[in-house]
Order: sequence, then structure tokens, then C-alpha cells
Amino acid sequence: MRKRPAALGGLLAAALVLVPGTTAHADTIRDRQWALDALHADQVWSTTRGAGVTVAVLDTGVEADHPDLDGNVLQGKDLVGFGAREGDEAWARHGTAMAGIIAGHGHGPGNGDGVLGVAPEAKILPVRVILEDKDPARAKARSTRGNALAEGIRWAADHGADVINLSLGDDSASAHPEEGEDEAIQYALRKGVVVVASAGNGGEKGDRISYPAAYPGVIAATAVDRYGTRAPFSTRRWYATVSAPGVDVIIADPDHKYYEGWGTSAAAAFVSGAVALVKAAHPDLTPAQIKRLLQDTARNAPAAGRDDSRGFGFVDPAAAIEAADRLKPEGLEAAAYGDEYFGPGPAAESPGDDTADWAAPLAGGVGGVLLVVAVVLWRGRRESDTF
Repeated sequence: MRKRPAALGGLLAAALVLVPGTTAHADTIRDRQWALDALHADQVWSTTRGAGVTVAVLDTGVEADHPDLDGNVLQGKDLVGFGAREGDEAWARHGTAMAGIIAGHGHGPGNGDGVLGVAPEAKILPVRVILEDKDPARAKARSTRGNALAEGIRWAADHGADVINLSLGDDSASAHPEEGEDEAIQYALRKGVVVVASAGNGGEKGDRISYPAAYPGVIAATAVDRYGTRAPFSTRRWYATVSAPGVDVIIADPDHKYYEGWGTSAAAAFVSGAVALVKAAHPDLTPAQIKRLLQDTARNAPAAGRDDSRGFGFVDPAAAIEAADRLKPEGLEAAAYGDEYFGPGPAAESPGDDTADWAAPLAGGVGGVLLVVAVVLWRGRRESDTF
């Protein structure tokens, strides 16, 4: 099988675009985290907050000392071996953002400030497999560490990961499946590790297939906004499993400021956090069982039950945990693709299928459309960045 010519096996962090904007007070950060309301997080947290579960974040690295993550980040692995280092501007920005979405616990009195993750008591296992987009060393990556993703998946599976978050992918014109990556994912699944990946940000660029999202057994996350509408950038393909927040997402940064961004990378992180909650409540569930539970309990499913833009609907960890309580251990089938889907599916056209049924629960009481602005806390402003 031919090798990919692109950086680090063609992998890029699924775009998370940050836009500079107005200064905000600390107490508004939590108010802007609409995704937690959409995920019914408070309902789940009465049962579990993710304690006992480890989520491996295969990304650009994670700042372990960030105040919203302090104590939740385990000793990880750097499989890149060059490029930016801690303290550099191009260090661990995307990975820290994803870790905060998954397991941020906030900071300050009562942890009431900063970013709160979906599973704030889960642990993060950082595995550096890609460089930041603005890392000056990216040019070297074209001939170096092309197998970092496959190695990282196996390393995480062998070092205590219960969930692997892959907020990255290759959806270039030359993208194709890599045997080593596929085998690594199947290895992790056989060890009981759930694998979640971003569906891709090619919705306005031809909806090209993105790997690793398209590998069998992966839970692929597409992005929607606070009203449940598919984000225009979110790739539409047969492998879409569930949708999650991917627009106007509050993220933590190593510079100790907060930004709003968008991308299916964020959607994957929210799904990984949801999986961590399900896994904490039901640790014996297999990856296939968890994938099936998320599909069967997703809210606001498309009219036909599933489509390529939102999968089976909006991920609902509370419903999945409740359904798992009723599961019988026998008679469960592996949750792979089921019927084959080819090409991008049409975006939902019916208002009832797209927004009307669930605009209110996702909006969380906030009227109108929130402008895309950065939320900057503590220090000045950073220039606009694209991940």
C-alpha cells in the first residue's frame, strides 16, 4: 500500500478556528458553555463525573499544568520527537483544547471559573502524534514519523486508555486507508478501548472521506450548532455515527486565555467525554456495545433514522447510561457500519428534521445567534489562529 506524502502520514488536527474578539469576565466562561446544557451534563453528573476512566488524547500534546486540567493529566508519550516544546507558542494548543472539553475541571473558588469538561473527573493520557499547524518544524514532518498515529493508538491501548480521542484526520485528495492505522484501531478495540474520531471538516470542500474516522469500529463525530443544525463545514459520509457541538465552543489554551472556536475536532472531544461518562457508569461495556448505545439513544434523529450529516442524531450520554442499565449481556451485536452508505448524504431540508424539534433544549435559554468571538481572560489578545 502506497505511503501518504503528507505530514505525519497526512494527519492534521481537525480544524479548530479561533477568532480574536472581546474581553470577558471569568464568570461568563461557564455561561458560554452551551454544549454542557445540550449534553444534559448536569443530569449525568448526578450518576458519574467520569472518575476511574482514562481518555487518551492523541494530538499535539497537552499542557498538564493548565489550571483547568491540573491533576487530571497523566504522564504521556511524545511520538513526534521534534518541533515546539513546552512554553513555545506552537506547543500543545489543539491538544490542550480537546483535553479541556473532555476533562476540564475549572479552577478558582469551588472550581467555578474556567472550562468545565464533559467528564471532569476523568484522566487525560496525552500522546503527541502531530504538530501544531503553525509549528515551524512541520516541513520536517513530511519525511518523518509517518507511523506516529498507529504507534500512538497501540501505545495508548497498552498504557491504560479506556477511550482514545482522535480529533484529527486526513481528508486530502490523496487520503486513503493505511493498513497499519486500521490494524492499530482494531487492536485497541479488541482490548476494550473505545475509539472516537472527528468526521472531517470537508463539508464545503467536497465531503472527502477522512481517516481515521472511516475505519471500521470508530465512533465518528459530526458537528452541529446550538440549534442542532449541521455545521456547513462538517463532512457528510457513511461513517457518521453521532453529532455533537462543534460551533461556538469555548476552549482553554496554554496561554491561559479562553477562545471560541469551531470544528469536528471539538465534536469528537465532546463525544469522547460522553463515552467516558458511559464507561464510568458501566465499565464492563465493550466498544461495540457503547457505539450501539450511542446510536440507539441519540436525540433528534434524522427523519430516516440516520443520515450522513448527523449520523443517528445528537449524542446523549444520560440516555445511553439509562439504556445500559437495562442491557442484557447476551445477544448484542458488533456495531459496525450496518448497511453501506455511499457518497455524501443530503442535508436535512425539513425544519422538523433539522432544528425545530430541538432548538430549545440546545439553546439553553439563550435567544438569538451568538456571534463568533474569542473569549480572552487574564491577559491580552492573541492573533487569530487556525488549527
